[in-house]
Amino acid sequence: MKIGFIGLGNMGAPMAVNLQAAGHDLTGFDVGAAPDGIPMGASAAEVAAGADVVITMLPNGAILRNVAAEVVPAMTAGALLLDCSTVDVDAARAVAQMAQDAGLLSADAPVSGGTVGAENGTLTFMAGGSPAAFAAAAPLLDIMGQKAVHCGDAGAGQAAKLCNNMILGITMIGTCEAFALADKLGLDRAALYDVVSTSSGQSWSTTTYCPAPGVGPKSPSDNGYAPGFAAELMLKDLDLSQQAAVSVDAATTLGAQAAEMYRAFVEEGGMGQDFSAMLPHLAAKGRS
Repeated sequence: MKIGFIGLGNMGAPMAVNLQAAGHDLTGFDVGAAPDGIPMGASAAEVAAGADVVITMLPNGAILRNVAAEVVPAMTAGALLLDCSTVDVDAARAVAQMAQDAGLLSADAPVSGGTVGAENGTLTFMAGGSPAAFAAAAPLLDIMGQKAVHCGDAGAGQAAKLCNNMILGITMIGTCEAFALADKLGLDRAALYDVVSTSSGQSWSTTTYCPAPGVGPKSPSDNGYAPGFAAELMLKDLDLSQQAAVSVDAATTLGAQAAEMYRAFVEEGGMGQDFSAMLPHLAAKGRS
């Protein structure tokens, strides 16, 4: 396929490289980055013109709307606009409507798996859009990831991502609180891990991404909390989950509290650290 890829940051660049490696004819565009080995266009509209698929990986819904307004008129009817950003549900639906009005297929397909998943082609995609759009996207999703789930109509992919990451933020905080408490009770971290990883408190935050260094599989905690998924990105996703919850009058008490805890962490020095660095942040605090 001829692919235009817009947004070549820490996630987009390795995703684009994997598509290139699979033999696709790919041209990229980014306002800042110009990764080695990826042919670059002069504008978003230029890389979209004549493309079978345009893939976007962008920071937020406002930027997505602006980019869509530029690329949709340049695309050929019947082509696919595949957005892999994590944005608000309203933005995803607005872009889908733009694409539909122009005779394009579109899907919102945010990802889970972080930069390691992007590099290794092991991302999970949560897709919203028509069955035809998902079918058109599936061969590319199979290259960039290990699993793709069609969650429903336009916006459903974003809804699934926000719900998933709200769970992740809540469970990571709970895991970090438990390890911090264990430290103060004199309980060995490895012993706690051995118990929790095979007991009812088990979660992905413990067994795959343990926030305690030297415990469990290798994770960012073993690399000085260099980000695999930065704390400010977790805060972004938690804020989006609460924006969505307000819009539909949903009770998300723990989600709201998690957002406020990550906001405090980011403001108190967590910017640029992995979201699992919540552990040393909490460990330094007392009850009050």
